[in-house]
Amino acid sequence: MQKIVVEGGQTLNGEVQISGAKNAVLPILCATLLADGPVDIGNVPHLHDVVTTAKLLGELGAGITIDEGTTLFDGKPGKGRSITVDPTTVRSHVAPYELVKTMRASVLVLGPLLAKYGEAEVSLPGGCAIGSRPVDQHIKGLQALGAEISVDHGFIKAHRKGRLKGARFVFDVVSVTGTENVLMAAVLAEGTSVLENAAMEPEVVDLADCLNAMGAQIEQAGSGRIVVHGVDRLHGGTHQVLPDRIETGTFLVAAAMTGGRVTTRRSRADTLDAVIDKLRQAGAEITVEEDRITLDMHGQRPRAVDLVTAPYPAFPTDMQAQFMALNCIAQGAGVINETIFENRFMHVNELLRLGADIRVDGHTAVIRGVEGLSGAPVMATDLRASASLILAGLVADGETTIDRIYHLDRGYENIEEKLSGLGAKIRRIS
Repeated sequence: MQKIVVEGGQTLNGEVQISGAKNAVLPILCATLLADGPVDIGNVPHLHDVVTTAKLLGELGAGITIDEGTTLFDGKPGKGRSITVDPTTVRSHVAPYELVKTMRASVLVLGPLLAKYGEAEVSLPGGCAIGSRPVDQHIKGLQALGAEISVDHGFIKAHRKGRLKGARFVFDVVSVTGTENVLMAAVLAEGTSVLENAAMEPEVVDLADCLNAMGAQIEQAGSGRIVVHGVDRLHGGTHQVLPDRIETGTFLVAAAMTGGRVTTRRSRADTLDAVIDKLRQAGAEITVEEDRITLDMHGQRPRAVDLVTAPYPAFPTDMQAQFMALNCIAQGAGVINETIFENRFMHVNELLRLGADIRVDGHTAVIRGVEGLSGAPVMATDLRASASLILAGLVADGETTIDRIYHLDRGYENIEEKLSGLGAKIRRIS
């Protein structure tokens, strides 16, 4: 099993190119099932979850072409791949457990298959290390559009009689993937649908932009109230995936922790307001120019910050672990309240192994900054926890060895090469 070894003590400086957003590309790839012709998706990141999604679409019968016939893992790091999906050859409407169990986002084929082909059978995604993420909002939303759904033997089985019907649906809780699944189904429904209490994340807006490029009529995506005027069909099209705001935030935190100066290229500052605000509170000087964000700490140690995770546009739960790592070596004490997932403090025990001072009470963690951390063997428990351990390793004395980094490859493209380009001493070993 592969591991990453980080030798701490290097100040990060330079520029890094940000990849396409993992949380945008996965639903967009699933949305191609709705089209009557090929769809070209650009700026696709080189990630394990993208491979899994491509395999799932291929299992359903779709034609997949990656970078004009190259394989998924050819090409140079950070290149930004393109994938063409031809859904006209889809013959199966069953998403098997073998693929769905490895990636919860696989449930996003449910809405498109149901709307386009009239039926879908998708394995329940099962549990998740960072907490329960039920699919009840997906099911209720599709039922509001007229779908008949049952859950039998671990599968969600959905079908429709005639076309789906436009409807008003209010989500009980804000759900990103729930919003995306119902949105994709609604674009082919008869009449107008109004989705209330919808997720406002930039990745939802990017999905809506892609669907509109394919002929959908979606209004107000990103506002919390999405209006969808159903159309008879979607055609093929092209779309560029937006930059990954979480990857951007992770590199900015890395620069802040090491006292360095880093510029992220191909990034969208308008999707990172809450993160940039906290970095400025930590003492960073941040400059934004078009698609470039520059963070400069002028060699100073960051200040501890308080934060509360909440749905967009508030502070993202996917940046919580990285800011916990920052607080570990910051001046003062910071309080983090995690309101999204119940088990998203599993990185705490690993940070403690490095010498951090953290106290957890329920959904609240109090972190008191220490003068320095000490390298040690640690184990990644989920995707963002993996990133937090790398960040901690960058400032720890000696070597930090991070095990179970397969989590990392689900959401970060060539992170060790990118960090090395900024001056970090980091390598992958078997």
